[in-house]
Amino acid sequence: MKAVIFDLDGTLLDTIDDIAGSMNEVLKRHGLPQHNIGEYKLFVGCGVANLVRQAAAGAEAAGLSLAGLEAEYRTEYSKRQADMTAPYADIPELLSALASRSVKMAVLSNKPHDATQEVIAHFFQGVGFDAVIGQRPGRPTKPDPDGAFEILKLLKLKSEDVLFVGDSGTDMQTAKAAGMRAAGALWGFRGKNELVENGADELAERPLDLLELV
Repeated sequence: MKAVIFDLDGTLLDTIDDIAGSMNEVLKRHGLPQHNIGEYKLFVGCGVANLVRQAAAGAEAAGLSLAGLEAEYRTEYSKRQADMTAPYADIPELLSALASRSVKMAVLSNKPHDATQEVIAHFFQGVGFDAVIGQRPGRPTKPDPDGAFEILKLLKLKSEDVLFVGDSGTDMQTAKAAGMRAAGALWGFRGKNELVENGADELAERPLDLLELV
């Protein structure tokens, strides 16, 4: 493989505590039921709008705007996105090993583009990612392969040259839609069954296991 495209939340970074804390603060503010970490692991992966829609079910019936709650969440998350977040064990070592092998690296996330860029810059200083793309207005999110194809053009590679690594069914679907080999990250937010059912070609127990696939 000549390149690896990584998902972000649940793959490179364990972000769930800051996501949950931010959303729960918004829900608390409006007297809406809060959720536990396990529930948030199921809510994330398909973009902020989907996260808010699931976490704030019943908000519209209470006269609240989902768009307004989403804006509040984005503001709250921007304040704490690095408070409890951290790279998973061995991720820095994995990225260093890939760089030493001249394997190109990119990030494709359904996290908002600005937040994606900010946390990558904060937690992976000095890592030479060749592309970092998050959710952008007017552009489809994963599992649509639009972002994956954009990265292929930037890296001047073909689909068969790339390993796509993620922790959710959405990531596996994205890889398949883009014609890329799909590797499921078992250390992330979802489980083996979801990854396999959505087309994972490989499963990695730990980040450094990915070195055997490239």
